[in-house]
Amino acid sequence: MHATIRRYEGVDTSRMDEVVGKVNDKLVPQLRELPGFSGYYLIEAGNGVLSSFDLFETRELADESKTLVTKWIADENFNSVIPNPPKITSGKVVAQTERVPALV
Repeated sequence: MHATIRRYEGVDTSRMDEVVGKVNDKLVPQLRELPGFSGYYLIEAGNGVLSSFDLFETRELADESKTLVTKWIADENFNSVIPNPPKITSGKVVAQTERVPALV
């Protein structure tokens, strides 16, 4: 499993709802179609900061998401809304856990 965290700073706060809505309506469905996709999360941290977290089976498959997201930002004309390139942390997932439902 490979994870990528992107931190976008300087996002236009007056258009945050628009960005989040289009991420849910347009970007997420495109990400789901990528091979090896395992999950995507978007975090609104306040003060013009958005962070995304995605999971793919391999680094190579995760790299495809970078191309898709960059193109999506341009296609949606969000270059002025999201003016700065993201700070990226990316690597192999070396530990994980999930909540196990309690047995009744």
